[in-house]
Amino acid sequence: MTLKSLVIEVNEVKGPLPPELGNLRSLERFLACSNNLTGEIPVTFGNLRNLTDFRIDGNLISGKIPDFIGNWTRLARLDMQGTSMTGPIPPNIAFLVNLTELRISDLNGSSMPFPALGNMTKMQKLVLRNCLISDIIPQYIGTMTDLKSLDLSFNNLTGEIPSSFSRLSALDYMYLTSNMLTEVIPSWVRGSNHNLDLSYNNFTKSDITQCSGGNLNFVASHSSVEDNSVAACLRRNYPCYGNAQNYNLFINCGGGALTVGEQEYEADTQQNGISAFYTNDRWAYSSTGDFTGNDQAPFIATNTSIANQDLYATARLAPLSLKYYGICLQNGNYTVGLHFSEIIFTDDQTFLSVGKRIFDVSIQGEIKLKDFNIEEQAGGAGIAIVRNFSTLVTNHTLEIHLYWAGKGTTAIPDRGVYGPLISAITVTPNFVPDTGDDGSGLSAGAIVGIVAGCCIVVGLILVFLWMKGCLGVKDLVNEELRGLELQTGYFSLRQIKAATNNFDPANKIGEGGFGPVYKGTLPDGSTIAVKQLSSKSKQGNREFVNEIGMISALQHPNLVKLFGCCIEGNQLLLIYEYMENNSLARAIFGREDQRLKLDWPTRRKICVGIARGLAYLHEESRLKIVHRDIKATNVLLDKDLNAKISDFGLAKLDEEENTHISTRIAGTIGYMAPEYAMRGYLTDKADVYSYGVVLLEIVSGKSNTNYRPKEEFVYLLDWAYVLHEKGSLLELVDPVLGSDYSKEEALRMLKLALLCTNPSPTLRPIMSTVVRMLEGQAVIRVPTMKSASSSEDWRFKSFEHFSQDSQKHSISMEGPWMDSSVSLRSKDEETGAQSSKTNLLPDRLDMS
Repeated sequence: MTLKSLVIEVNEVKGPLPPELGNLRSLERFLACSNNLTGEIPVTFGNLRNLTDFRIDGNLISGKIPDFIGNWTRLARLDMQGTSMTGPIPPNIAFLVNLTELRISDLNGSSMPFPALGNMTKMQKLVLRNCLISDIIPQYIGTMTDLKSLDLSFNNLTGEIPSSFSRLSALDYMYLTSNMLTEVIPSWVRGSNHNLDLSYNNFTKSDITQCSGGNLNFVASHSSVEDNSVAACLRRNYPCYGNAQNYNLFINCGGGALTVGEQEYEADTQQNGISAFYTNDRWAYSSTGDFTGNDQAPFIATNTSIANQDLYATARLAPLSLKYYGICLQNGNYTVGLHFSEIIFTDDQTFLSVGKRIFDVSIQGEIKLKDFNIEEQAGGAGIAIVRNFSTLVTNHTLEIHLYWAGKGTTAIPDRGVYGPLISAITVTPNFVPDTGDDGSGLSAGAIVGIVAGCCIVVGLILVFLWMKGCLGVKDLVNEELRGLELQTGYFSLRQIKAATNNFDPANKIGEGGFGPVYKGTLPDGSTIAVKQLSSKSKQGNREFVNEIGMISALQHPNLVKLFGCCIEGNQLLLIYEYMENNSLARAIFGREDQRLKLDWPTRRKICVGIARGLAYLHEESRLKIVHRDIKATNVLLDKDLNAKISDFGLAKLDEEENTHISTRIAGTIGYMAPEYAMRGYLTDKADVYSYGVVLLEIVSGKSNTNYRPKEEFVYLLDWAYVLHEKGSLLELVDPVLGSDYSKEEALRMLKLALLCTNPSPTLRPIMSTVVRMLEGQAVIRVPTMKSASSSEDWRFKSFEHFSQDSQKHSISMEGPWMDSSVSLRSKDEETGAQSSKTNLLPDRLDMS
């Protein structure tokens, strides 16, 4: 008998696939979803040339996607979601011209180009989610005119949305969530009737001004399209800044209004479905995605067991992403309670007992639960479980994000219920909220009289203490700060001392021009970095206020996140997210035991990350900002070696109408643009110059000022110009890399470094163009020029004898910058590098 269809029921088999199945040459359908299959796809499967349908979703199958899938030329459907397989998708997939449905997700390995799908004109459903694709979206996708569903979310896609997408008239759903797409959102998107999710990208601008229009969805956007981000929408509709009244939140997710104990839970019964956005005056939620194979699946779940009615009778769920927002909350520390119960999958003998739900949870952008399985954590289906987390609200908005990570069961027929699920949310303050009610019960006249009397008494006491000399000058330092409305969160000194073990030297992780930096741990276990004002820092107050004012208004994946500050006693403290891998300077210049083994893809990722951060500062944020101190020390690396720009104490607003002369010159020798260091001419091109120096350092693994190849060359940059003239730029590539790097990319990055450090600011590219050049989307042309050492006047030659270590020391110059008195202050930064000679003048320059 000829076998044409082999269907393995859910959770029925485990172990490797038998190679003998490859002998079933007449097999047309192979369906083995949601089992416990392991190992690689046998080579013998290359013989199954009659396959039209092949699905292995939700298994533990590993190994690379085999090249022999190109033999399956009759294939109409290929599903490989939620496996343990490794990319890239092989080029031979181009032979599958009869594909109408392709679903691949959650690949392991390194980045890959966009697969060759140009000949698949019959495609109707295309899912390449979380496949590590680092590329632009090809125009040919727009020629798939039968395409109904497109999901390219959670990749590293760059560039713009192709113009050809406007021709996808049959498209119902498109998810480009969580990529690095830039440029302008196309105008056709505004009039689209499709279900779209473009959130978590880096779009520059758009004429779309609504928060949500019909099925159009930009909810939960971390993109820089300010009008389309949820935060912007909520602020526009609920302008509560400075007047935030909410300080708690109780939501019965998916259910009606309910009273439990003394708490009244608000109803959440909206049936909005795919790509939905709902808001009221206290909270909002967004839901994105459609369930695989079941467009009619509900977005509110009802308890299928007899237990746990009340809060757990219902729950809200989503296929891809579910976000809740607390609106107009008073700033401060809160406890967020997330209530779960698995009320769809069961633990009995029914078909639903084989289901497995796995998802991730983050709060305020920080992952709190990874690969969370409600049933497993609670000890069974229908059992309630609560997870409590402490979090900080700094901008009056709380964000709770639940999202499917491509794992768990997707193949239970007619259910489609694999996404994140939550039963209830509670948010309670860990501080005494301002309720606007003093509770005294006194008349207004009595209250006025008491207040006036107290003011008189306090005033007399202060006058007496002042005459006695008991009011020290030290408190005047912070008096001006306490009077400011600093738009960030506040920590008490007691909290910070507890977190850092009273600033224990063992917790010290670095030292900057501002002062020492300590590692701290909050009561909820989250890690923070605490920057403490040095008593030697004469610019401390100014830099403190400047840093808060700048960075609190900025949100970008490549900028370090500010959690809050502390102004108490004589302490000025800034509290940041903790960066596990310290600074880029330590990673490449530090002591031998501190350096990191940065391979070529990692170095490239760091270069792109810094460029994206600067492009956001210069061109995309509402405040156009010049950082003025871009260097390897001020680039921090998180646990995944993502680059984040830090230290905004010297940052300055880019006032386009007043760029000719600055009254304050600030920066680091060896990184400062010549027109700024010599003439005080400041534009964003000063940062571009500094970035070019850092780019050169990352590729070469050498410090611009510490490395001196020959006596006649002062800087690494000088030597780079000489090698460029000789046509041997690749000599600069870090020898540690050996031959394990892309020569084409290295040459591109070195040429870009020279272009960014051009003596003429007008010839330097803007940072968005730099990003495009790094990604190979724009041509780099470096003009011929003399090396720096042959020039008599540019790049401030007078300073060349004063500094050999641009990462260690700072200088402050008070008064008119052309005739300045000099005061010195030193800093031992985290690089740990020792200067080869005594510095006569420190290198970070601040002229006021």
